[in-house]
Amino acid sequence: MSIFQYEFMVRALIGALVIGLSAPALGIYLVQRRMSLIGDGVGHVALTGVGVGLLLDRSPVLTAVIVAAVGAVAIELLRERGRTSGDMALALLLYGGIAGGVLLVGLAGNRSNANLMSYLFGSLTTTSAEDLRVIVVLAAVVLAAMLLLRPALFAICHDEEYARVSGLPVRALNLLIAITTAVTVTIAMRAVGLLLVSALMVIPVATAQQLTRGFRSTMAAAMVVGFGSAGAGVWLAGTADTALGATIVMLAIAAFGATTIGAGTARLVRRRVGSRTAPHPQAHAAEPPEVVLEKLNDHSVPS
Repeated sequence: MSIFQYEFMVRALIGALVIGLSAPALGIYLVQRRMSLIGDGVGHVALTGVGVGLLLDRSPVLTAVIVAAVGAVAIELLRERGRTSGDMALALLLYGGIAGGVLLVGLAGNRSNANLMSYLFGSLTTTSAEDLRVIVVLAAVVLAAMLLLRPALFAICHDEEYARVSGLPVRALNLLIAITTAVTVTIAMRAVGLLLVSALMVIPVATAQQLTRGFRSTMAAAMVVGFGSAGAGVWLAGTADTALGATIVMLAIAAFGATTIGAGTARLVRRRVGSRTAPHPQAHAAEPPEVVLEKLNDHSVPS
C-alpha cells in the first residue's frame, strides 16, 4: 500500500519538492556572499512573526512573512549603510528574533505550544490545499527571480563594487535577495521548520560544489540535490514514521558526505595514476641541449 494514496501525503510531497528546488536556487547566492547563516537569522525573526500571529489569533504564516521580510531588509540596510558588520547584524537578528518569539508565544498562553512545535520543526503533512497553493506560488516566484536575474545577482554577489560601477541597481538587487530569503524561510518552515530551514539552502549547494566548478552548473546540481532530498525525505518519513524536516535534512547531509568521500577518492586516484604515467624528471635532462631546442621549435606557434 503506497503512502501517496493519502491526499495529505501528496500535498506534502508537492510542497517539499517545490521548496527543495527554490531553497538551493536562492542559497547559492547566500553562500557566494558568505552569508550562509542568514537563513537562521531570518528564521528566528520569523519566529517572532509566528508569535505575533498566535498572540493576535491571526494567520502565523502571514505575520511571519511580514516580520521576516522586515527583518531581512533591516539586516541588509545595516550591512550596507551602518557600521555594523554582517556577522554582528546576523547575531542581533538571531538573538532578538528568538527572544521576541519566545516572549510573544509565552504571552499567547499554553494553547499555542503545540502549534509552535510544528513551526519550529516542520509539519508539512498538516498543510491544507490553500496552504499548498500559497507555497507553490511563492516558491515559483522565488525560483523565477533567481533564474531570470542570475547574471545580475551573480555580479553583485561576486563583486558588489564592480556591479555598481557597471550600472546595476545594487541596492534593489540586495533588497530582492533579502526579501526572497524571508519568503523562502517562511514557506520552508512548513517543511523543515524554522530551526532547520537554513540547512535546505546551504547543504545542497555545498554538495554541488564537490562535483562542479561553474556557477550555473553548481546551481543546477544544487537544485537536483535539494529536489531529490526533499522527495526521498517525504517518502522515508512517511514509511518509517519519522520527523519530516529532520529526515529531509539528514538525507541532504548524507548526500554531502557521500559526495565528499567520492570526490576525494576520485582526486586521490587521479593523482596516483598521474604520478605513475608522468615521465621521469631526468628523462629530458639526459637529452642534449640542441635536441631540446629542436623540439621546442617544432611545437612553437608561428607569429
